[in-house]
Amino acid sequence: MDDITYTKGIYTATASIREVQSDTWQGTVTLSRDDGEAGTDQETTVYEVEATSSTPEEALEEAKALAHRILGEIEL
Repeated sequence: MDDITYTKGIYTATASIREVQSDTWQGTVTLSRDDGEAGTDQETTVYEVEATSSTPEEALEEAKALAHRILGEIEL
């Protein structure tokens, strides 16, 4: 399943999933900040959806919702 990427200003949130057990999936969001300075590492934070899901599609929907909430809280 493909990751979904959202951008707000210098921030990029990538929603993805991982299998935590057989038939149990968890959504994750990787938030990156790119200041545009060449040669500097990007600041990156990984967030996990608290609940697990029984399908990858459901886990990705939860990750997408988390990505929207995280980006919505960022003030530029």
